[in-house]
Amino acid sequence: MLSLLERVSFTHGDAFIAFLGLDPRPQDSGQRIGRRRLSKRGPGELRRLLYNAASAASKSKLWKPWYEYYRGKGLLSTAALVVIARKIARIAFSLYRHNTSFDPSRLAMTA
Repeated sequence: MLSLLERVSFTHGDAFIAFLGLDPRPQDSGQRIGRRRLSKRGPGELRRLLYNAASAASKSKLWKPWYEYYRGKGLLSTAALVVIARKIARIAFSLYRHNTSFDPSRLAMTA
C-alpha cells in the first residue's frame, strides 16, 4: 500500500478508496434502484489483503465493536468486513498523508 501511495497522488481519501475499488457502484436504471456492489477497480491483490486484514481485525479488541455494530445494523458479514477494510484503507491514507502514527484511542467506539 505504501508503494501505491508514493506512486499515485490522491487528493483525498475518497479518491484512494475509489482507486482501490472499494467504492459502491450503483445498478440503477430509470426509476429502478438496484443493488450496490463494489466497483472492483484497481489492484485486486491490495483489495484482497485489505479484506483479509479486516477479517483478522474484526476479531481484535479494537475492531470487534465496529464489526458487531455493522452486523447489528443488518449488514451481512462480508459487507461489514468491507466497511472495516475501507476504514483501514482510510486510516492508512491519513497516516501517510499527515505523516503521523496510529492512535487507537481515536478509533475507539463511543457508545
